[in-house]
Amino acid sequence: MPQLNFPAYSFRFKNRENKRLIFDPIRKKFVVLTPEEWVRQHTVQFLISEKEYSANLINVEKQLVLNNTKKRYDIVVFEPDGSIFLIVECKAPYISITQDTFDQIARYNLVTQANYLMVTNGLDHYYCRMDYENERYVFLEDLPSN
Repeated sequence: MPQLNFPAYSFRFKNRENKRLIFDPIRKKFVVLTPEEWVRQHTVQFLISEKEYSANLINVEKQLVLNNTKKRYDIVVFEPDGSIFLIVECKAPYISITQDTFDQIARYNLVTQANYLMVTNGLDHYYCRMDYENERYVFLEDLPSN
């Protein structure tokens, strides 16, 4: 897997049926190591280790319903009261972050109503704070730490 623009983290790997697996500490199971999963696991570690968000408040790859269509978000960080603090969209490193990526997370956020958005392909990271009053997102240099 390619080197990503994150600090170095330790991961648990194993092989099964000619597939490489990586342990997801949030889902508490081994999952197939795809390029997008590589980015997702680095992002989870970044949120826990660098931003000090509680692993107990992080959810990975859960379903949401948008316009009667089932979608899956990559990562959500909850507030202790159950509201959503952050939604993250992860792409594989070879996929460029485009306006379509922001449109995708903005559609998801119609349902989640998160305060912050993060979009990453592991190489480029974009952070936004939602300004609901003015119906726009404000780009940030970084996410707030917990």
